[in-house]
Amino acid sequence: MQPNKFTLRVTLAGASLIGLALLSGCHQDMWNQPKVRPFDPSSFFGNGSADRMPVPHTVDQAHFWTDEGRYTGFTGTRIVNGKLIPGRLVTKFPIKITMADLQRGQQRYDIFCSPCHGALGNGKGMIAERGFALRRQPASYLTKRLRDMPIGHFYDVMTNGYGVMYSYASRITPDDRWRIAAYIRVLQRSADAKLADIPANYPGTSTLQQQMQAGSAAQPVSTTAPPSGMSTTTQGGSTNG
Repeated sequence: MQPNKFTLRVTLAGASLIGLALLSGCHQDMWNQPKVRPFDPSSFFGNGSADRMPVPHTVDQAHFWTDEGRYTGFTGTRIVNGKLIPGRLVTKFPIKITMADLQRGQQRYDIFCSPCHGALGNGKGMIAERGFALRRQPASYLTKRLRDMPIGHFYDVMTNGYGVMYSYASRITPDDRWRIAAYIRVLQRSADAKLADIPANYPGTSTLQQQMQAGSAAQPVSTTAPPSGMSTTTQGGSTNG
């Protein structure tokens, strides 16, 4: 015998009440429990922050780096009274830069840097040219200020960010950051290159000479003419720029 409509309604109402009673026992204590988030203020500690600074001489076991200059871009950094005091910017490349490194640096630069800073390093990348809203124009590496900047500056900017530029530390490995910095030096050097700067044994010398004489040297002498003072290794041996 099929239940009448009254019995069916009573059954559904009873099931609904039981379901509501069961749901009322559920709550979100695990989500809403008291906790401290990064950089939250705290009156418990003297510095007013919930975050604790590492004790002096703490060692990061996941990244145990003994060469400070290679992995920070600074030398002489220290902690004084719980505050990090940066040292001096590195002035020489802490790794050997070969021709292959320059080529790798050019590749990484084209991927990560050229959209803002431009293929020539003049600050006229596609993002800037298309009017993307930035609080400041992307830097041109060809200015005297950045030409005179120690090489560690570029590594530090890639590691920690600068202005509206965020950190690329999670995207670019430490040694690749130095390779990019080396290629930036190439862009700076090639921006005002002269015919005498072209290596005598470079196979494309005649083409470059024609371009420069015609005033159309738009393409930088990227991986062919290393920056002044940088030692590079080629198949024919070692050469100094």
